[in-house]
Amino acid sequence: MPTPTDELQGTEAPFVSHLIELRDRLLKTVYGVGAIFALLCLFPGPSRMYDLLALPLVKALPAGSKMIAVGVVSPFLIPIKVTLLVAFGAALPWVLYQIWAFVAPGLYKHERRLVLPLVTSSTVLFYTGVSFCYFFVFGQAFPAIQSMAPASVAVSPDIEAYLDFVITMFIAFGVAFEVPVAVVVLARLGIITVEQLREFRRYFWVAAAAAAGLVTPPDAVSMVALLVPMGLLYEVGILASQFVLKHTQAPEAEPGAAD
Repeated sequence: MPTPTDELQGTEAPFVSHLIELRDRLLKTVYGVGAIFALLCLFPGPSRMYDLLALPLVKALPAGSKMIAVGVVSPFLIPIKVTLLVAFGAALPWVLYQIWAFVAPGLYKHERRLVLPLVTSSTVLFYTGVSFCYFFVFGQAFPAIQSMAPASVAVSPDIEAYLDFVITMFIAFGVAFEVPVAVVVLARLGIITVEQLREFRRYFWVAAAAAAGLVTPPDAVSMVALLVPMGLLYEVGILASQFVLKHTQAPEAEPGAAD
């Protein structure tokens, strides 16, 4: 009996061609990030970019207080780092597209139906987590932290230490908001079933609370602000897993086909 035709049959390319394609995709990625970085350097400029990043903290500082720069070159390098990070974040869809364009030809149709939505949703969720951290968590956490400072202490945070803190928080919230994607991938790979995900719900809340307590500032508002979205997104991941498992299965072999 004839065997089912492999949809990727005849699409193989030499190894050198893959290397050339990878090089071209990497160059396009660098060009995209570089173009956005150059535009941001022109407007609004590195200094203004750092001012925008520091705005939630500056608003919470006592009247007359400012941030300080301990390092000799910190006033120059730190704004440049911020601008480069913002450029990479803004170019993230372009970066992910280049990755997708490189791997898509080697994927089956049912695999492409899974990978493309996951890449898109993971990008949107990461942006959502970072925005939630900047606009809501910082606005609630920094005033609470400053209110705990002793009256004998002059609060003047270092700009480099603040940048490290912000990056840590952005990564923590961005990754935390990827919970639905992680749940869907685990379910699709068969590592865990939807029923097991439901049973694990109570343990997830405990693990999420521990993680939120480790990565957030020492105030209840920040911890709850990370814990609640993680729990809700876990439930979204369970619902999404049911949908994905139903619509991304590999096609069955034709009856009578040879093994």
